[in-house]
Amino acid sequence: MNNIVITSDSTSDLSSELRQRYNINILPLGVTLGGKVYKDGVDITPDDIYAHHDKTGELPKTTAANVDECYNFFKGFTDEGKTVIHFDISSQMSSTFNNARIAAEELQNVYVIDSANLSTGIGLLVIAAAEMVNEGLEAEEIVAKINDMVPKVDASFVIDNLEYLYKGGRCSALAAFGANMLKLKPCIEVKNGAMGVSKKYRGRYADVLKTYVSERLGDGSDIDNSRVFVTHAGCDEEVVKQVVEQVKESGIFKEVFLTRAGCTVSSHCGANTLGVLFIRK
Repeated sequence: MNNIVITSDSTSDLSSELRQRYNINILPLGVTLGGKVYKDGVDITPDDIYAHHDKTGELPKTTAANVDECYNFFKGFTDEGKTVIHFDISSQMSSTFNNARIAAEELQNVYVIDSANLSTGIGLLVIAAAEMVNEGLEAEEIVAKINDMVPKVDASFVIDNLEYLYKGGRCSALAAFGANMLKLKPCIEVKNGAMGVSKKYRGRYADVLKTYVSERLGDGSDIDNSRVFVTHAGCDEEVVKQVVEQVKESGIFKEVFLTRAGCTVSSHCGANTLGVLFIRK
């Protein structure tokens, strides 16, 4: 029997169904809101964050898992004789990876991977690793293959409103005001572990998403067709349905997974945020 356990921090935004299906264990990050500390996805949800923001105007602070939390999490598995392959949000976005790496050095058979990504950009790598475990690959081989895959993840989101980015200090008041006046919808892309604006779309959000999806997918010739994530932070149901149908109609992917973004993406970008995430060949 394979003794490898796949784990991830909570920013991988995998649904409970997918966590069950692929046997993924989650280390929740901290979310501070209204002076209280919560565990991401355990006792706080994005909808709690939106409700608090609508009432008070306050946004949460997300906090990294510290070395002790990582150590205790890993030790629970290594004490049972398991080998752990753990995934974290990009080391450029959080100190979680570094803390996990330090914790792993104190234990045997713990591998920590810097996903250089966030949300289901991490989730894609996590599922790929879980499939390799099921195929019977050894831990070192899985880690090497995943590290080769890291730069091939195509992760991007289109944001409808810049209010959350502005309040979180990620864009200026002028940029936010200008974008909202001009109905600009920025596309945030993850490149080399960092987030940046790759393009600005203009117009109604539902129309913008149509263009965004067809541009990202192209003819599909350079895309790994195993799976794609449509991940959103609480968008209108009709808009989400439209995107899922468009992705399915492209005929590129064997599986289309629809997931809600967790507290990290939601608190940085706001509710009307949607991305299509996949792996390129």
